[in-house]
Amino acid sequence: MPESVPLSTTWGECAFCGNAVPPTSAACPICGAGEPVRAGTISRAPRRVQRRLKLLGAFRVLIVVGVVAALAFLVIQPVLSGPPVLTDPLTTSGTYTIGAGNSTVLAGEVSGEDFITGNLSVIAPVGTAIGLTVYNTTEYTQFLAGDNPQNQSSYSPRNSGPITFAADYTDTYYFVFSNPYPTTSGITVTVYIATQYQTNVNSFA
Repeated sequence: MPESVPLSTTWGECAFCGNAVPPTSAACPICGAGEPVRAGTISRAPRRVQRRLKLLGAFRVLIVVGVVAALAFLVIQPVLSGPPVLTDPLTTSGTYTIGAGNSTVLAGEVSGEDFITGNLSVIAPVGTAIGLTVYNTTEYTQFLAGDNPQNQSSYSPRNSGPITFAADYTDTYYFVFSNPYPTTSGITVTVYIATQYQTNVNSFA
């Protein structure tokens, strides 16, 4: 610190960056600029310095207000939005295109005594059909292995109709919608499928 610059007994403000300058310092500890504006002398500082300090002060206020607003939003937003709504994978609807000899699967956990309802409707080609078989976890593993396992429920191929399945016990169930036409036929079926998970309230009585 140059000896020609006397130490001050009051805090100051850097004329360049607006940072607080301690009484014992003649230069800004952040940017190194000298000649800080001491408390009580701002009105006597050059106009350009006064404008700079006012702008820096306003900018700092905006930063503080922005941070407070962001924190308030993060705290309040979960309260206003409520708990997250989790959609069960077996509550769904959509249109599926299934190639000849292939299948599509809807799967999800079903608690014992709960059930799945819904419907299917073949959109195209007119007059074609889709089959449905429901497997539990063990049976579905066997099905993937190419075996011919037992199943929980089975619907013969049809053009449209309701879907109803009641789970005897808790497990992950696989609803396999199959195109019954051989791969050599080239018949691709487009079907609309809608399912809804239903809780058996009587089981809690």
